[in-house]
Order: sequence, then C-alpha cells, then structure tokens
Amino acid sequence: MIMLRKIVAIAIAATLATFANAQDVIKIGDVNSYKSQPQHLERYKKGVELALDEINAAGGVNGKKLVVIARDDNGNPGDAVRAAEELISGEHVDVLSGTFLSSTALALSDFAKQKKVFFLATMSLSDKMIWQNGNRYSFRLRSGTYTQTAMLVAEAAKLKKKRWAILYPNYEFGQSAAATFKQMLKAAQPDVEFVAEQAPPLGKLDGGSVVQALADAKPDAIFNVVFSADLIRFVRAAKTRGLFEGREVVSLVTGEPENLEPLKDDTPNGWIVTGYPWNDVKTPEHEKFLKAYEAKFKDHPGISSVWGYSMVKSIAAGMKKAKSAETEKLVDAFHGLQVETPFGKITYRAEDNQSTVGSFVGRTKNVGGNGVMVGSRYFDGANYQPSAEEVKKLRPAD
Repeated sequence: MIMLRKIVAIAIAATLATFANAQDVIKIGDVNSYKSQPQHLERYKKGVELALDEINAAGGVNGKKLVVIARDDNGNPGDAVRAAEELISGEHVDVLSGTFLSSTALALSDFAKQKKVFFLATMSLSDKMIWQNGNRYSFRLRSGTYTQTAMLVAEAAKLKKKRWAILYPNYEFGQSAAATFKQMLKAAQPDVEFVAEQAPPLGKLDGGSVVQALADAKPDAIFNVVFSADLIRFVRAAKTRGLFEGREVVSLVTGEPENLEPLKDDTPNGWIVTGYPWNDVKTPEHEKFLKAYEAKFKDHPGISSVWGYSMVKSIAAGMKKAKSAETEKLVDAFHGLQVETPFGKITYRAEDNQSTVGSFVGRTKNVGGNGVMVGSRYFDGANYQPSAEEVKKLRPAD
C-alpha cells in the first residue's frame, strides 16, 4: 500500500509539473510548405528563430515563453487542414500561422472559421482569403495581390505601352493578379489592348510553348506573375528566343531575393518589379534587423525572413495588447494593432484583417551574374488598399 501511494504521488507530481510547464509556454502552430518551397521557407524559419530569440530574451509574452511548432502542408490544402487539426488537438497550440500558397491559406482560413481559432496567414498573397472568404478569425500579414498589383500599375501606366501580354500561374493568386492588372491599367490608360494571355499550371510551365505564344502576339510589354521554378524556365526560354528585346516587362514579386537570386546570370535587366532590396534599405528599423540577422546566421535575409520575423512579432504584440492568448480577446486586439517590423510600423486594419505593410518597387539589374534590385523605393501598403467602404462590398459580415 505504501509503495502504491508513492507511485501515485510520483505520477501526480509529474502530471502537475507537465501542466505547470505547459502553462508557462504560449504555442504558435505554423503550417507551411517547408518541403515544396524550400528556397522561401528556409529563410522564413530563420526569421522566426530570430524573433523568438529577441522576445524570449526580453521575458517572453505576458511572462510566458513563446514557441513555434511547425508542420509541413506539402503545398496541399487537405494536408494543411490535417496538420492544423493535429496542432490544435495534439499539440494544443494557442494560435495558427503560416501558409505560402493561396490554396493552403484559403483552406486554413476556413478551418479557423469553423474551429474558432486565431489564424495569421504569413506569406500568402490571396485576396480572396481576406475579402470574399474573409472571416473574424483569419488575418493576413503580407501585402496582397491587389495591393502589389496596384503599385505596379502605377508604374506600368507611365510606360504608355498599348499592346500588353500577360503570363500568370493558373490558380487563385495568378488569376486575381491578372484580372486586377487588366482592370486597373484599362482605367488608367483606356486605349490599352491585351493581346495575349498565358496561364500554365503552377510549377508546370513549358517555356518554349509559352514564349512562342507570347511572341506571336507581338506585344509592346509583358505583365508577368510566375515565380520560383516557373520564372526560371520562362526567363531562360525567353532569352533564347529574344522575347524581351525591345519590350518592357512588369513583374510581380520577381524582385524578392528568393525569386531573383536563383536566376543568376540569366537575370534580365530593367524589369519593373516588386521585391526586397535587402542591401539598400537604410531605415533604422531595417538596419537593426539586418545587423541582428547577419550576426546570427552569417547570411543576408530574404523577404521570407521578414515575414517569419514579423509574424512572431505580430502575434506577440497582439497577445500583449490582449493580455491573453485566448482567441476572442486576441482577435479583438488585432483590430487596429500596430506592430514594429523591419519595414516600419504596420497596422492590422479592422475592416478586413489585413496589415498595411508595403513593398519595394524598382528595376532588376544583372551585376556580375547576380540579380539585384536598383532604384527602388518603398510603397506604403495603406496607400494602395481599398477603402473601408469598398471592403464592405467585397467582404461578408463577420
């Protein structure tokens, strides 16, 4: 009997210790395309790690240590939901974050709505997630398709080119970017013509056939939305066939290091792009981030590093404002939440749960076989997002 009491006492003590440890930790469950998009997610993880180090060294969040538990979604919406379910029920995470592709972001946004759990989409550009399918529990950090396309249209209209061809990946992000570009450019330049449109499946672009179809249309300029491996295939095929000679190219997200650096010696000169000129941002907040990142990882950041870092900082700021990790309090705290990021202070808008973070717009340049952005300037996202009245027409009531 004495031995049994000792065993029970030990078991209870162990349980209480485990519970106490759990109570001292706030868990972020991050679902992302770690395997399918490694060029983006390796840097993302480093940004997350740097932010965790800084926050926990300063005492954590509301006296508790902040941790991130990651799961891979294989770039698949079904796998993303299954990973989120396991994080909620198995790991007992307090919030969800992550997603790279629009399809996985949309799936997790719906999951968050059904389960009433806080979700911060970190890298997805999907506007459908915050507007047509928007809900109380889903927020988005990165500036979206509409916002970045609007920035590029402002520059494209200055070119005064009449005949445009468009290339985009055939899924929600690409479709939305193409539709927004056509609508906005037509409004800015009524005589514009769209003479060709190519929409290959994501990750399956056939460089030769796509380039030939665009060349046959004889455009004056091209709007490109493809990225990662598709971008490499497109650029190489286009250079071989001279598609870019005498033509302007306006390109979404190409200026991000994760997309620009793999092009190496194939980097085209003079494209107008959105991106991240990490070595040419001289604001105090960015220089502080850059110095800390380079010291820790002996490497320079990519745009994904900024999103990973800013995701953790945003959730920490929201929990501090709410004085809680409880979902409803955190959701309320995020409405109008201001967060310091490497790009300056951003605000999460109450009307659509979207942050006002902006993007850099500049031109590509091949410098000794390496692609960089030159002549860039920062466009504040708040100046290119729809008004609260416009959002009411786009987004269902929470």
